[in-house]
Amino acid sequence: MTQSVATGNLRLSAKSQVDKLCGRDMAKKKGGIRFTILPLTRDLWPALEDLFGKSGARNGCWCMYWRLGGAYREAPRGANREALRQIVERGSRPGLLAFDGELPVGWCQLTPRDGLPWLDHMWWFVRVDALPVWSISCFFVRRGYRRQGVMTQLIFAALKAAKRAGAPALEGYPIDTGAPKSTSNIFTGTAAAFARAGFKVVARRASARPIMRHDLKGIGR
Repeated sequence: MTQSVATGNLRLSAKSQVDKLCGRDMAKKKGGIRFTILPLTRDLWPALEDLFGKSGARNGCWCMYWRLGGAYREAPRGANREALRQIVERGSRPGLLAFDGELPVGWCQLTPRDGLPWLDHMWWFVRVDALPVWSISCFFVRRGYRRQGVMTQLIFAALKAAKRAGAPALEGYPIDTGAPKSTSNIFTGTAAAFARAGFKVVARRASARPIMRHDLKGIGR
């Protein structure tokens, strides 16, 4: 198995958070790999740094695109990383990390939609209604773990995490890879993965860019 570069303290923290915060329902199995999914906290920040690497996920974005728009590209070196770190330092848990054993292998940003103002700057993602939904806005999966179900398991875990946080519904903004003029840049996820988790299309203003939503009433905690 690939060895993690995480410290011993990080390994202990991950195990304790599995037991205390998430419970056994957050540990999933896909293709023989056991993925443990945890909310990003201060203790797990080094794991996110390890996953994102020197490139900061995609082009140094550090998952700030839906907060800042294209301005993230103009930020001084290290500014996007620091901005996300400060969100975590203030006690927010802005997403979920997937682990294969001790190795961080996947991430999804999970927040109230109000925390992602740039969504309303994109005409195809303008709000459907006034419901205070939460959003899964982007994913990052470690090379070597792609196409192994990490994205799907993160979506299922996000449903329970949003339910526990009191959200009435969870939205995603994926790429419909079967639609004309679809892009291969699937950092917002794929419509097929969201559909497998029970999400339904609630708006489609561009053929390849649906808004998909899951009512959380029937989701257990």
